[in-house]
Amino acid sequence: MIVAGCDVGSLTAKAVIMNGSVLGHAVIKAKSRPEESAAEVMNLALERAGLKMQDVDFCVGTGYGRNKIPFVNLTVSEIACHGKGAQWIMPSVRTVIDIGGQDCKAMRLDKDGNVLKFVTNDKCAAGTGRFLEVMAKLLEVSLDELGTLSENAKDPLSLSSTCTVWVQAEVIHHLNSKKPIADIAAAINRAMAIRVGILANQVKAEKDICMSGGVAKNKGVVAHLEKVLGVKIKKLKYDPQIVGALGAAVIAGEKVRGGKAG
Repeated sequence: MIVAGCDVGSLTAKAVIMNGSVLGHAVIKAKSRPEESAAEVMNLALERAGLKMQDVDFCVGTGYGRNKIPFVNLTVSEIACHGKGAQWIMPSVRTVIDIGGQDCKAMRLDKDGNVLKFVTNDKCAAGTGRFLEVMAKLLEVSLDELGTLSENAKDPLSLSSTCTVWVQAEVIHHLNSKKPIADIAAAINRAMAIRVGILANQVKAEKDICMSGGVAKNKGVVAHLEKVLGVKIKKLKYDPQIVGALGAAVIAGEKVRGGKAG
């Protein structure tokens, strides 16, 4: 039984092919048309798995562009998919923090990966990948550098706001004051962690806690979030960006085994 999950987000598109284990996966930068993103990333994942689309028994779509994916059998919210994906990778996970390009979600799970409670921030750029993109551009560094720079901070600064607009003004002030880039980067990552920590506390986060989404690769944000929450965040053994697509594939497998594939 071959199943697939396709997650078309605002900044990236992801696909996973499974048959009980992961056979292939792919991540690409999203195109302007979700259906094009879906086709490209699915073809790439299938190629890596040595398969073709006709080999797939059931496919679930998720992400903001899920309703534009023409080849899926079912669409499911990204919240449900991230829960299933994280729990499949690490059965002990009970809280997932997913930071995407345009939103941030925190969800508490039961032992089967079903979502018991969730909260999302999709009205403000603060606490999202977009926030970090804006800040990295201001500092003239890459997103990867923004994460690692804060490890070298000697005197981390504080930012008085978590609003993207006001933080930009503060960062520009610190740059003009010749503050060390590492200290500013640490302040940015800490501001992000505080914002995300508020969401996690709203769902009454329980251990084990993991992160999904591209921001999970930012060492600075993860380190500061661990301090905010007072716990060690578990690192998933798969690319955190594919957790939603993986969860979609897991749900596809459940549908087939439950006789609901028709």
